Order: sequence, then C-alpha cells, then structure tokens
Amino acid sequence: MKILLTHNAYSITGGAEVFYHEVGRVLEQQGHEVAYFSCHEDNLNAPWSDYFPKAADYQNSGLFSKIKTFPSMVYSLRAKQAMAKLIADFKPDLIHAFAIYVKLTPSILDAAREAEVPVVMSCNDYKHICPSYKLYHHGKICEECKGGHFYKAIVNRCCHDSLTYSAASSIEAYAHNMMNIYRKNIHTFLFSSEFMAHKTEEFWGKGTFRWRKLRNPFDSTKYTATYNTGGSVLFFGRLIDEKGVDILMQAASKLPEVPFRIVGDGPDFGKLKQLAKDLGCNNVVFTGSKWGNEMDAELKACSFVVVPSIWHENFPYVINQSFAFGKPVIGSNRGGITELVQHGERGLIYEATDSAALAEAVRELWMEPARVEAIGKRAKEFSDREFNDENLYRTLKEIYTEVLS
Repeated sequence: MKILLTHNAYSITGGAEVFYHEVGRVLEQQGHEVAYFSCHEDNLNAPWSDYFPKAADYQNSGLFSKIKTFPSMVYSLRAKQAMAKLIADFKPDLIHAFAIYVKLTPSILDAAREAEVPVVMSCNDYKHICPSYKLYHHGKICEECKGGHFYKAIVNRCCHDSLTYSAASSIEAYAHNMMNIYRKNIHTFLFSSEFMAHKTEEFWGKGTFRWRKLRNPFDSTKYTATYNTGGSVLFFGRLIDEKGVDILMQAASKLPEVPFRIVGDGPDFGKLKQLAKDLGCNNVVFTGSKWGNEMDAELKACSFVVVPSIWHENFPYVINQSFAFGKPVIGSNRGGITELVQHGERGLIYEATDSAALAEAVRELWMEPARVEAIGKRAKEFSDREFNDENLYRTLKEIYTEVLS
C-alpha cells in the first residue's frame, strides 16, 4: 500500500508534526511506501521536498501584501498543482492529511478528488468547524459560530484578539463552508477523542460525515515508571491563558504545604510569576522550558501532574507522557481530558474554573501517597497497553483498508 502524508510543516516544531512523522515512521517500518507533502522551507533537504510549494508569508507581510496574498491562503492554486504532480508521479493508494489550512490549504483535497485518490484527515484542533480553531477566546469557551455564523469571529476578535486576523479567518470559514470543501473531498475524518468527534457532529449534524477514532501516536513502552510519592506537583506546557495556569496558582495559594513546579514558557510567563507573587505562593517554582532528558527528570521526580486547561483540549500529549512515567493526572473537565484520565481510575477530574475544587483534588492525592502509587500503576498499565506502535499500526491498517474497500 502506497500512502501519501500531507501536513503544512515538515520540520518538527510541535505535537502536530510529531503525529505526521510518527505515522510515517510506523507505516515505513511495516513495509509501506510513504511520500510526504508539506510547504517549502529554506535549506530543507527532505525526501519529496522538490514537490513542496512555497506558502504565502501572511504573518510577516505588510497590509498591501496581506490583501494580495489572502486568496492563496484560502485556496492555493500553487499547492493544488504541486499536489497533483506528486500524486501523478507517486501514484498513492490513499492520502492521509493532517493540518493543511492557511498554508497548503484544502485546495489539495480537490487535487486528490480529481485524481480519484481517497483521503482521510486527522483533525487535532477545531479549525474545520471554528475560525479560531480553539472554540475559545478571551478566557471562555465559545460556540457562537455554530450554524455557520462565522461573522461572530469578527465581533469577538477571536483570532489573536485582532480584527484583521479575525476577519480573514471568518472569510476563510465562509469560503470553505460554501465550497463544502472538507466533507466533499474527505472520505473519513479521524479524531483522537470522542469529544471532538461529537462536537463536530453538533456543528455539522450527526450522520453527515464519516469518522473513526485514531489516537495520537505515542510509544509508552519506551519509558520506565518511577513511583515517587514525595515529589512536587508538576505542570508542564505552554504558559498561555487557555492552559489555566492562573487557576492552578489560585489553588496553590490554598496549599502552602504542597510544592509545585511550573515547567514551560510562553506569553503569560511574566504575568503568571507576578500572580504567584501577589498570591504569596512561596511554594511555587517556575523553571522555564525543559526538553528531552531534563523534562524526563522532572517527570521522574514529581508525585503527580496537573493539566488545568480551560479550553477543550483534544488529546494532550502531556497526559500520555505523565502516564508513561507512572504519574497520576489531575485534569480539568474539558475536551478529551476526561476520556484519558477517567476520574478515580488514572487520576482525578475537577470543574475547570473552580480553583477550590482543584485545590481539594491536589490535597486529596497529596495526603494519600499509597493511592498516588496505585493510581500511577494503573495509568502506566493503561498507557503501555493502549499506546504503542503495534496498536497504532493495527488501527491505521483497519481504517485504510475500510476506506479502500
């Protein structure tokens, strides 16, 4: 079976690119021919990169240039032509798409349909139903665009709190909706969480599209659990408002006897440090970003992990990483978090905006070291059983075979 994978970026900068490359790696290990299609990057020497189209640089251009290049961000003819050429030369049996909006654009889906090659698409955010891709703006969950009311993105300045970005995203959503470009061209949508699948059904209508569940690639068996009940309570991730770290600071202020470590960086780093100071959180340490072995050391040393997101996280990799090291997770009741954690089984769930409830959940685990270890062992067993290369390939093969049949 020959599979063409396509995603905006080839170089790895985050979880979306990891997903893209890990699927390719597992397919290649199983003997499949795999081709890649992404946007052109300077000094990139990668297989198939001669086919990669150059995307418009909308973010760093002036107003006139933004206006001129905007149509190519909605529907890129250059990307469509490059995709058509790669399809003709590689002759894939199936195309697996990831994030393609704004840069490659869904024009490449038309190229696939015209070549009669079926497409499956992994959706790891809400861009297919929400102009801002988050169902969230200015500190709150938002579904005001439901029913095709995409102008609400302009009214609410959903995208980067910018009228320009919000207007562009709104027009893009109207154009793609009018063309029905996703549902017309995609055979099966793939979601990592039941939550995102059902949320899409709320927006598009149940039974109006095909979907299957494909969890994010992660090989938990590569990691060794460390059941350390005397460590800190750990948060790690990007420090930005939707991650709910301010709620965590409020909870920490109620638990002066519990040590917290905040690993990560982001636009809210300074604001959160000041908030911790204002709340008298002498029990909180901000470490900045850590990666690789340094991040692994943080996970090994902690007692358990908190994921306090206030937006509908789809499938947080931080939960996978925590479980792989045998760490329970206290998570908010948002998005796909509850599916992974399951209250009382692999951690605890609390109401996302309730700092008192979060403080109580932390206190509950902190006071019961034996329970922390027992939950951590269940988390590790679950993670090793569910997240490994064999399971990923089995699911991919089932989905691809179903589509091709």
